[in-house]
Amino acid sequence: MAKSKSVLPAAAMEKLLKSAGAERVSSDAKEKMVEVLEEFALDLSERAIRLSKHAGRKTVTGSDIKEATR
Repeated sequence: MAKSKSVLPAAAMEKLLKSAGAERVSSDAKEKMVEVLEEFALDLSERAIRLSKHAGRKTVTGSDIKEATR
């Protein structure tokens, strides 16, 4: 199975992990963080899109995103 191009940069994952307290971050950890966060974000996006369509809108709003997290 071919690996798709990531949207999130690995450097941002390292920054997130370090801001959470990690002293060092392996390449594997950065790659896994990208994978997990992109999967979560895609699912969240799909739920938010359904909410905006249900409301009769084409535009996804911040409140759609917030509601989709519930």
